[in-house]
Amino acid sequence: MVRDDDGTRPGGDLLSGPEPDLAAADGYPDAPPRVGFFTDTSVCIGCKACEVACKEWNAIPEDGLELTGMSYDNTRRLGADTWRHVAFIEQRVPAGRESAGDDDVFAAAARLGTDSPGPPDALPPAAPEGPAGMRWLMSSDVCKHCTHAACLDVCPTGALFHTEFGTVVVQEDICNGCGYCVPACPYGVIDQRPDDGRAWKCTLCYDRLGVGMEPACAKACPTDSIQFGPLDELRERAATRVAGLHAAGVTDARLYGEDPENGVGGDGAFFLLLDEPEVYGLPPDPVVTTRDLPGMWRHAAMAAATLGALVAAGFAGSRR
Repeated sequence: MVRDDDGTRPGGDLLSGPEPDLAAADGYPDAPPRVGFFTDTSVCIGCKACEVACKEWNAIPEDGLELTGMSYDNTRRLGADTWRHVAFIEQRVPAGRESAGDDDVFAAAARLGTDSPGPPDALPPAAPEGPAGMRWLMSSDVCKHCTHAACLDVCPTGALFHTEFGTVVVQEDICNGCGYCVPACPYGVIDQRPDDGRAWKCTLCYDRLGVGMEPACAKACPTDSIQFGPLDELRERAATRVAGLHAAGVTDARLYGEDPENGVGGDGAFFLLLDEPEVYGLPPDPVVTTRDLPGMWRHAAMAAATLGALVAAGFAGSRR
């Protein structure tokens, strides 16, 4: 990736911090609004329809049809052959909150828009059929389509790029299999296939976006847990949803990845979570791994210049 002298990409696209106009910075002056995903985990039922739809539309190879032994999970994590991964987290309600009622997400969601607070001593399973004191946290994970995508920054062939929709796509016919993008991703999303070494990940169904269709996973989601649309609208919708859950007593609800001030400049795919990010296997404070590249190069250049000056001074002194 060619950069200007100050470490930015051509056009002024920054390596970190808020990016007010990502499309323009990437060379799309007349681009459509940036789009993305808002995944509301409070209504995810773990049906895996998103996983199936993703595989069918993108012709992704199967990645194992046997349970891993970790709940009802047969994929374990995102990878080259898993572009959507539904996490199943069985969680015991913390001691002292058995009668709080604020963990009963389904009951709280049913009370939204009503004046009924529900029974004060309601048990807090996250699913109606769950045992007392237990709850399921389910979440469909996906590539975050970062504003500042480290995988894109380190790619030596230009195989990774920002589209006019603000999403990050891999061109598999240009990928040389170097693997630099894999450790660069702060979320551990992108991966290589063992047969040819090329990198693969979610494209946010770039081919569907180009003809005005929504991504396959969002289309297949029966509960609208995966919502697709203009990113600014999704952020407003998500803030309203969190406020409604808080008013209904679900005080642990919080957004993850929506803030343009975060370590990756805001994610194109963000989440409403019901617990800490670590519970879902997400990093609590992700930072684009190429953020400090300009400073590192400057320090390296200064060190090289200093070493060169010392060597020159040594030769000059020896001649005397």
